[in-house]
Order: sequence, then C-alpha cells, then structure tokens
Amino acid sequence: MIAVKTLRFAVAGLAVLLTASLAACGGKTDNSAGSAATPSKGGAVIVFAAASLTESFTTLGKQFESANPGSTVTFNFGGSSALATQINEGAPADVFASASPKNMQVVTDAGTPTTFVKNQLVIAVSKGNTKGITGLADLTKADLKVALCAETVPCGAAAKTAIEAAGVKVTPVTLEQDVKAALSKVKLGEVDAALVYRTDAKASATDVDAVEFPESAKAINDYPITVLKSAENAAGGQAFVDYVLSAEGTKVLTEAGFQAP
Repeated sequence: MIAVKTLRFAVAGLAVLLTASLAACGGKTDNSAGSAATPSKGGAVIVFAAASLTESFTTLGKQFESANPGSTVTFNFGGSSALATQINEGAPADVFASASPKNMQVVTDAGTPTTFVKNQLVIAVSKGNTKGITGLADLTKADLKVALCAETVPCGAAAKTAIEAAGVKVTPVTLEQDVKAALSKVKLGEVDAALVYRTDAKASATDVDAVEFPESAKAINDYPITVLKSAENAAGGQAFVDYVLSAEGTKVLTEAGFQAP
C-alpha cells in the first residue's frame, strides 16, 4: 500500500513505480537482455531428463539455482521413451533432455533440439569382475545372467546395435525400462553383467567395474535437449538449457564421462 499512496502524490512517477510494483509482485516483464539472475530466468523450471543424466543434471540443477537466485529446478528422470510419452500426454515440463534423437522426434511439443553430449556403452560387472568378462562374446555363456535395457529405450537400442555388430547372440534374463534399473541388477547381484552407459558405470564405480568393448563405438548415442513449446517457464527453461551448454555445464558433463557432441 505504500507504493499506492506514493502514486497519489507523485503522478509524474506513475510509470516507473507501477513497473517496480509489478516486478515485485512477479509481473511479466521483458528481461531477455538481463543476466542469468534476472526474474525472467527465475521461478520454477521443470526438466524431464534421461535416467543416465541423473547425477550430472542434479549437480547442474544445484549450480543453476545458485547462479540464478529465486529459481528452482525440479527433475523427472526416467527412460527417454517413457518421458516422451508423458510429455505427449500433457505432463507439464519446460525442458526435455533425451538419450537419443529418436525419442526427441516423437515429442510433438519439442522445440529446436541441440545435441549437447554423446554417450557410449560398457559392460557393467560386479566389483573385481569375478566372472572374467572381457567382451560381448563372454555374455553368450550359458552360466551368465545378463540384463539389458528394453529396445524401446535408448540404452536398449544401442545394446542391440552393438551386439549385432559383434555378431553374437545375447539372451538376457531381464529387460529393464531404463539404464539405472539395468545397472541396479548388477549392484544387487541379481545378474552377472549388464550393458549400461559408461557414465552410469562411472557414477557407481564403488559397486561395479566397467569393461570396455570395441563394438560400443558403433552404438554411440547423441543426447538432444530442447525447451518445449508449451513450457510454462520458457525463459527459465532456456536459461537452464544455456547453462547446460555453457563451460560450467560442459565441465560437469565431461567429468561424468560424457563425450563432446
């Protein structure tokens, strides 16, 4: 009410004071030329992201919030195909980061995606690799239990490509809906090996070992990211995407094991 009383006695300052009042109440103003901490880039940002981005995006979210006071980032991590379905069915989201272009392409609400990293498969095995697994051919052994991602999700599609490139047949005992679920089977001792992303194995290095194999080079996944057309907070979403693409974002992603696009 102080601002209102002031306006009664200073009509000449109406425009300036009204603008300040609107800004203080969260009114929409054009701050496109402002810094990363301007109100237009603050507020709540909802990010749907592939499960393999869990650790790195959680870190980036905290950094983004620190760099943009007043902002909050909420994540929904999961299999890219499931996330794409949720978005198409109307789930509220500002940003979508997929583990493959294919799952991005089916999102009718996607803007113009940018590939920001690449990822490659490894064979996750129990700590110490007690089964002596050295490559995909070992996964054909009858006494080994193997977990793969379902082919509908990027890690499963990449695994199929790599296995076909190796010319072997792998019969999994389980097909999981995202890479974290496949990795957990190894960590829990329910399977002897799983094909997962290098980044996921690295994030769980205290629990599993990663076995590199040459055929993974034929199944490298591109990761696209975009602000959705129906984003409630498009400015905040774009600010988060820009942060992911920044030097700070690249540093976090590279340290996590992702490759440059």
